[in-house]
Amino acid sequence: MERNEEKKGITLGIFAYVLWGIIPLYWKLLGEVPAVSLLFNRVVWSFVTMVLFLLVVKSQRKVFFKDVAMLKKEKKKILAIILAAIFITVNWGTFIYSVQIGDVTAASLGYYINPLANVLLGTLVLKEKLSRTAKIACVFGLIGVILLTIQTGHLPVTSIVMAASFSIYGLIKKGLALGSATSLTLETLVIFPFALAYLLFFAPDGFLQYDWSTNLLLFGAGTITSIPLLLFAEAAKRISFIILGFIQYINPTIMLIMAIFLFHETYTLQQFIAFSFIWLGILIFVYGSVKTGLKYRKT
Repeated sequence: MERNEEKKGITLGIFAYVLWGIIPLYWKLLGEVPAVSLLFNRVVWSFVTMVLFLLVVKSQRKVFFKDVAMLKKEKKKILAIILAAIFITVNWGTFIYSVQIGDVTAASLGYYINPLANVLLGTLVLKEKLSRTAKIACVFGLIGVILLTIQTGHLPVTSIVMAASFSIYGLIKKGLALGSATSLTLETLVIFPFALAYLLFFAPDGFLQYDWSTNLLLFGAGTITSIPLLLFAEAAKRISFIILGFIQYINPTIMLIMAIFLFHETYTLQQFIAFSFIWLGILIFVYGSVKTGLKYRKT
């Protein structure tokens, strides 16, 4: 049963990261909307989407009220939800900014660094153990990230913020014994009042003052945000933080491919060499995981 849950977690994680990998395409369609306005539209419509989801799905609604009743008794988890909301909002905003300034490669680098941060948090905070192949994979991944950092000639602040914010968010989510729909609804609820206030009173273009096609895309931002986050939350419950971290390499790889071949961003031979170290680390980790899985089946 435990093995089946792990497989399910890996599958859900893969789907989540594939969706996150192609999401820059969506934000490119909303290039006329300022980054801050787009961020807060994303928060508002994500919250609305989750409320509608809970109204439609009775089983999830029951879980939501049960979780909320539990939270009244565990005040520390309320603080954890607030922190999770802050970190995911920072991550969303930084990502949207990177896409809008035409630097999807930096976003890709951020999500390549993120699994290394996950491994660090997994070993230091959760006391998870690294296998020998996982350690080797980390070394290759770290070399690749260091080479990419050196090539830019400056500290990649955007990439580091993206990596740190999502890694901490994932760690907080793993410690919350809440339904995925409950967690996401409450996280967006925390930021919702601030987001709505900004859009109504401070946004340069106002709230929903665009043409119908842009407004429709803004509505859809809630759905394309909620689905991968729900999948991620379910995956985080079923697999180790370290495995979850390495699956995330799917996301930046898709972004990198789009940055080069679709958005035509600059990509040098030196960058290719650096990314090759990261890809080799992924292959080593996959090999170790498959080998461990085969041994598990024989016992």
